[in-house]
Amino acid sequence: MVDTRAKAANVQDNDWFERVARGGYAASGLLHLLIAFIVAQLALGTGGSADQSGALATLAAQPFGAVMLWVAAVVLAALGVWQLVETFIERDMKDRLKAGAVGVVYLSLAFSAAKFAMGSGESSGKQNAGLSAQMMQSGWGKAVLIVVALVLIAVGGYHVYKGVTKGFQDELEIAGGSAITWIGIVGYVAKGLVLIGVGLLVIVATLTSDPSKATGVDGAVKTLGAAPFGKFLLLLAAVGIAAYGGYGFIRARYAKM
Repeated sequence: MVDTRAKAANVQDNDWFERVARGGYAASGLLHLLIAFIVAQLALGTGGSADQSGALATLAAQPFGAVMLWVAAVVLAALGVWQLVETFIERDMKDRLKAGAVGVVYLSLAFSAAKFAMGSGESSGKQNAGLSAQMMQSGWGKAVLIVVALVLIAVGGYHVYKGVTKGFQDELEIAGGSAITWIGIVGYVAKGLVLIGVGLLVIVATLTSDPSKATGVDGAVKTLGAAPFGKFLLLLAAVGIAAYGGYGFIRARYAKM
């Protein structure tokens, strides 16, 4: 095990690998900024998918969009691999599980970026609703959906806690000034609330056997928009998600790797 940990550490000692992996945080930050832009558009009455597929589609529609998507796919994949390598380095089992889960998330995002670069990207909301519909046809499937929803709520709660307690500062190589601190607080709290909203909607969808409610972030955002003072709440959500996107660029520069 010691030898495996040493080999994993040697992999991370590669300067180029670290630089490319840091780019993954910037790519994630850009996607969150695009999601924030879509949410703001929804507040102003225009349509769009307020999730990663909507952000990737927006990026694909830009000049040299395919090139930017391939770059995003590469750096996100590098960050995902970096996190998986961490599972061999971390000594605490909780930290290993966290690194592994984060690694899978970034690799999944990289795969989605590559699919959009090739022109075969699909709406995350439709995929989620379709998968939920299949799982709702059986008792075990509904149980799995409830477990997934509870995990999302727990992860969202952790994000909120991390923002409120400023725990994100431990991720950075610098202490951070007031601007970085507030961007982190607002960003993490907003991200956490969105994840909690997604989890709650999955529970509602499962209990009511209505897969149309289990469409992920896009569904959570549009449900928020349908609430009283929905436009104002959407604009607040856009600001919060944009802050989380901005924090991604801060991590790209100052994250402890």
